Amino acid sequence: MSSPNISSLGIKDFLAQDEKKDLLRLLTAGSVDDGKSTLIGRLLNDSKRLYDDQLEALQRDSKRVGNAGDEIDYALLLDGLKAEREQGITIDVAYRYFSTSKRKFIIADTPGHEQYTRNMVTGASTAHLAIVLIDARKGVITQTKRHSFLISLLGIKHVIVAVNKMDLVDYDQQVFESIRSEYLEFTTRLNIPDIQFVPLSALKGDNIVDAGVNMPWYQGASIMTLLETISISSDRNFVDFRFPVQYVSRPNLNFRGFAGRVASGVIRKGDEVVALPSGKRSTVQSIESMGTDVAYAFPPQSIMLTLDDEIDLSRGDMLVRKNNQPQIERHFEAMLVWMDESNLDLNKQYLLKHTTNRVKARIDAIRYGVDVNTLQRFDAETFELNQIGRVVLTCSRNLLFDSYQKNRQTGSFILIDPLTHNTAAVGMIINRVRSEQLPSNISHEIQSTTDRSLIDRGEREKQLSQKAQTFWITGLHASGKNEVAYKLERHLFDLGRTAIVLNGTMLRAGLNRELGFDKADRDENLRRVAEMAKVLNDQGLIVIAVFISPDRETRLQVKEIIGPDRYREIFIDTTLDACQKRDTTGLYAKAAAGRLRHSPGVDSPYESGTADIIISDLEQVDIQDLI
Repeated sequence: MSSPNISSLGIKDFLAQDEKKDLLRLLTAGSVDDGKSTLIGRLLNDSKRLYDDQLEALQRDSKRVGNAGDEIDYALLLDGLKAEREQGITIDVAYRYFSTSKRKFIIADTPGHEQYTRNMVTGASTAHLAIVLIDARKGVITQTKRHSFLISLLGIKHVIVAVNKMDLVDYDQQVFESIRSEYLEFTTRLNIPDIQFVPLSALKGDNIVDAGVNMPWYQGASIMTLLETISISSDRNFVDFRFPVQYVSRPNLNFRGFAGRVASGVIRKGDEVVALPSGKRSTVQSIESMGTDVAYAFPPQSIMLTLDDEIDLSRGDMLVRKNNQPQIERHFEAMLVWMDESNLDLNKQYLLKHTTNRVKARIDAIRYGVDVNTLQRFDAETFELNQIGRVVLTCSRNLLFDSYQKNRQTGSFILIDPLTHNTAAVGMIINRVRSEQLPSNISHEIQSTTDRSLIDRGEREKQLSQKAQTFWITGLHASGKNEVAYKLERHLFDLGRTAIVLNGTMLRAGLNRELGFDKADRDENLRRVAEMAKVLNDQGLIVIAVFISPDRETRLQVKEIIGPDRYREIFIDTTLDACQKRDTTGLYAKAAAGRLRHSPGVDSPYESGTADIIISDLEQVDIQDLI
């Protein structure tokens, strides 16, 4: 297990050889007191990776605060927090680096308690391999299943199941085989392609680095042998080229380079690439890595690319291949692991960090929560700290993503609370969501509050000499809604009333400019309008809201938000043919040509039947009758 001697190779040759060794990131997972920290400590000690002063300190600490009797307590190498040593548990994620002649390693010792699930997810986010420890006396328990589910969820492909404390069951082979069978039966429901089993005693050192003499029935490899030989090269995605642009270098007029890290795939000089989202094409002129010109690059190298053509690219854009592109979408489903002390809020807008992109995002719906102990799904209205579940998200603009199972780099993201800047959640993208599958969030539960104005609505209405209400004018595009609305506003003004007109053009230019025109975004647009109208009515003002609002159920929900007693719906019943003739924006022509989707009256229905007043002839309208 010893590394080559530096003096025999020469320092330059030694460093060059060390540079070429690949890096394995691994984590340990298991229940409390299964021996995770002890295993890593024994691994470092038996592979001769501890310095003399570290070993001396470990021996002293073992006598003073150790929990291994007369033995050295190797767990103290990892449990560095005062609380960890006092309680004999792991709380934080401890990282240790070491190398052998064959490979370099970074070990994450993750906590076993359920309350530290987010800490484990943090440690597992970059891992290639997981060591799941099972106490031979207890077998497969709830925490074993929980950690295995998280490992599967995070896309870790290699698992070593270390059945520890075999010395406490007299090294019984039947105990080991029983645990092996039970674990394999459970993991048939999970996506873990490579599972290895090793019986061991971390305290005694059996099958850690060298094979122990106490289990001759086990003919497999030791933990260290497996760590050195398990192949991880195929785990990286070398097929789908994804290069998120992080920085544009423009030191002078003659140079324009695009810096970033290769997320996946391989890129070579002369390869044709496509810039997204613009769709512009060019050819790779040069590739620079660590100040050196190279012929090709692969993940996870950080490089600088130059192109043959001047293409407008900026941070958050992505270079890909012409016939191999990611999904481009605002709406998608994802699994979330909630990381914040504050619960998930469906009414809050979060910041979403994805590759080099940062956008505003909202959570449209919670599909279900997952009980990480039983893997059972349950209905959830929110997520608390450490809870996991499936959600639907909508971003303020399109993201360039792959599913997490296909590409961990372009399929993962984090949610950030915009007020506290805390990491609210980590997410794994499942797939995009088609517009017709999007949920509507317009219905809501009014939250009670103890805050009350010293002026009630009646007093405001009395002072303004008017009844506060909302005239909701609806109908197809170009049906004459705005014409009626402004005539009504003029009439109310002449009567000494105070009225405000709200329409789609006005709000979509500012407050709601990130919203699209599919059903989910239309509903969100109308929810915000309804809430605004309610607030203005509470101030004693009259609101004239002019919106197509084609969905009958949505209008009923708008009415519920504003209040049935102050909601008056006016439907402009103009035929589609008449609307098309009146249209000066070209909207209907675009819809007919297939360039515009979700156009009411063209490729989506307008549902009537809820209006208080129906106007069929604009020429014969008496505004006085609308009040």
